[in-house]
Amino acid sequence: MTTDYKAHRLEGRVAVVTGGAGGIGLASVRRLAGEGARVVIGDVDLAAGKAAADEVGGLFVPTDVTSESEVNNLFRQAYDTFGSVGIAFNNAGISPPQDGSILETGLDAWRKVQEVNLTSVYFCCKAAIPYMQRQGKGSIINTASFVAVMGAATSQISYSASKGGVLAMSRELGVEFARQGIRVNALCPGPVNTPLLKELFASDPERAERRLVHVPLGRFGEPEEIAAAVAFLASDDSSFMTANTFLVDGGISAAYVTPL
Repeated sequence: MTTDYKAHRLEGRVAVVTGGAGGIGLASVRRLAGEGARVVIGDVDLAAGKAAADEVGGLFVPTDVTSESEVNNLFRQAYDTFGSVGIAFNNAGISPPQDGSILETGLDAWRKVQEVNLTSVYFCCKAAIPYMQRQGKGSIINTASFVAVMGAATSQISYSASKGGVLAMSRELGVEFARQGIRVNALCPGPVNTPLLKELFASDPERAERRLVHVPLGRFGEPEEIAAAVAFLASDDSSFMTANTFLVDGGISAAYVTPL
């Protein structure tokens, strides 16, 4: 069962969500469905993806986002099943431990992160835009990160570079397709309580704690808080926003010294 949100802003719309089986993606699937959207989930986790789709009465399409043919199939099945593609939340991403300082990160690790985090967004946007052009309307939300606008001494070099690429690509697409009614925004979450972050705490508590001290609100975000931003960007409430860097980061990107 989904929460019955008072604002049913997405009634009659079809949303495709990659990485929708867990974390921010799953919270967003629930929120988008709760606001009335029909949701199509693309993920490599077969059991969790199907469970998420069953929970919201949506469709699960097993999808490796690094495969252009599988991404094309995801959007084609969304269109063939529900008759439109109005929202694309291109959210799948990884942050493996092999991705660290540039002096330690090997080429294979670099390329894998780029493929999953950046090239997949290219595939998803390329697949979604023609459907939106037919309708004369659409909202694309690409998951970048606050690290796209900040640097860190505890580097994850390929992750940071990939998210910077997502941000730049989203800005360019937002400008290019604006007059066709297609909005493209980059969602930039701060540190969020997801399995990725919990794994960081478990494997390297000192590294994780160094992140928390820089957040003015004094805590990490919750997936549901990011999902609320996704629903806003998907809806007509953000109708005059495109090519935007949408930071939902607890103030981290604005902070020099944080409160005691």
